[in-house]
Amino acid sequence: MIVDCAHYRDGRRQHEGPMRPEEAAAICGREPGFVWLGMVDPSPDELASMQDAFGLHELAVEDAESFHLRPKVEQYEEGIAFVVLRTARYLPEREEVEFGEISIFLGASFVITVRQGAASDLHGARLRLEERPQLLREGPQAALWAILDKVVDDYAPVVEELERDIEEVEQTVFTGAVAPVQRIYLLRREVSDFYRAVHPLLGPVSALSRGSLLHVTPSVGQYFRDVNDHLNLVNEEVVAQRDLLTTILQANMAVIGVQQSDIVRKISGWAAIITVPTFIASFYGMNFEHMPELRWEAAYPLVIALMVLTGLLLHRSFKRAGWL
Repeated sequence: MIVDCAHYRDGRRQHEGPMRPEEAAAICGREPGFVWLGMVDPSPDELASMQDAFGLHELAVEDAESFHLRPKVEQYEEGIAFVVLRTARYLPEREEVEFGEISIFLGASFVITVRQGAASDLHGARLRLEERPQLLREGPQAALWAILDKVVDDYAPVVEELERDIEEVEQTVFTGAVAPVQRIYLLRREVSDFYRAVHPLLGPVSALSRGSLLHVTPSVGQYFRDVNDHLNLVNEEVVAQRDLLTTILQANMAVIGVQQSDIVRKISGWAAIITVPTFIASFYGMNFEHMPELRWEAAYPLVIALMVLTGLLLHRSFKRAGWL
């Protein structure tokens, strides 16, 4: 589905409503400026029509139809660049991170964005760029900055929510209680997925900030430097969270091991207490005719007293040792 399509010239949008893709493709060849066309979850037929209208490379279109691609920047011989970004947002009701993707076709006179998933709505990025006419005059490079800036800014709330979840689990573990292993594992998996969305962007965004990729002009490069700083900060925090979750998982397993050792000690202590009376009772229960004290009247109460006394002494000993 096409959500918006506009022609920009001299830093201004040239009309109010969205254009038809065919009209936008025709404008790219005859008028200055550039066209920004945005699509959400397009069908293969819609992508095929964009390929024919704008001359997109078939491999890039094939990648745009896929999901869960690795973030990347590729350049084709036709002078068209293909960019893949992973988007993310935190779902409080499910306490998990939802990921999406944005595929960007970047030409000399057009930008086509293909968004999959609900994360990182690009309408705000478009409006923000339209408020900067001087930057908008730079063309498709400025649109790429606006998209990247929006995606990276949306990473920050995800980092904060994950940090809150990790602190809850950490507090549970380091107070001596056992945290659900499944919860720790799921958090570790989400942070790892988040890392795979953030880390591959470090190289391309750094190259964009230096102007060594896509021939970014110095005036736009300074905006990419700001995005690069934010992205590096997010990457550092995600790496720290991943390492912390590994430590928490190990500590949680240690707490489980200590609790299991306590249980084993208690079972062993009670087993030892029961063993002595059991041995005495089994010894006198062998039903031999000739046994010492078998016919002694005080033998029964004495044996009972011996069992109780032995059990009490063992219980007191294990209690002092911290086994019970």
